[in-house]
Amino acid sequence: MSDLFDLSGKVALVTGASSGLGVQLAKALAGQGADIAIVARRQEKLDEVKADIEATYGVRVFAKTCDVLDTAQIVETVGAIKDFFGRIDILINNAGTARVAAAQDQSDEDWKAVIDTNLNAVYYVAREVGKVMIEQNYGRIINLGSIHSSVAMKGLAISGYTSSKGGVRMLTKDLANEWAQYGITVNAIGPAYFESEMTAKSINDEKFLGLIKMFCPMGRPGKPGELDGAVIYFASDSSSYTTGQLLSIDGGWTAL
Repeated sequence: MSDLFDLSGKVALVTGASSGLGVQLAKALAGQGADIAIVARRQEKLDEVKADIEATYGVRVFAKTCDVLDTAQIVETVGAIKDFFGRIDILINNAGTARVAAAQDQSDEDWKAVIDTNLNAVYYVAREVGKVMIEQNYGRIINLGSIHSSVAMKGLAISGYTSSKGGVRMLTKDLANEWAQYGITVNAIGPAYFESEMTAKSINDEKFLGLIKMFCPMGRPGKPGELDGAVIYFASDSSSYTTGQLLSIDGGWTAL
């Protein structure tokens, strides 16, 4: 059974991999034997992650700065990764952001920042990596959705975030449909609230924890490692007949 989840010989690209969930997911794939390409905007952070993964898992790691809102940088970065490893088998579209604002007061800038980072950049990166995967006739793309790909949340004004993550869900379905003919699967995971750099200020706030206890049957945020199994499944050949799906990892949140 362990061979079903073996990623030895595969190359995985993880965006937003300088901190938080991106680092966790890169390590999860490295733990299964995949070589890793990590990209984000902070080179010093990437260098730290690179050294850690190499020392811990003994896989090859390529680290490069890339702004996922800049399509020219994406093209250059994907080309550099392909030149270094010779292929890209797995893409984890992890980079994301959030802004909290009542819809009637939200600025154009805040709306655009969330839509651009959480939806447009997911498409831009998938489009470029997809070209490599089409040439290979093989690929595994995992997009980071959210529980808010499916539901909103009373008491939290996040219209930009919910719209962007709902868009990720439909983009996942469409790319899965378009690229199935090329041996590429496209799936998404839908986490509830996990501690990360983005959620650090709110995740331990008593009022916010009260909302989690109200809406989540398990009554708690996610713990480190609780996304790993789903990502490894979608990245591996054990999911070869699974595509266009969003798997919610949410303590039962979306079961209500």
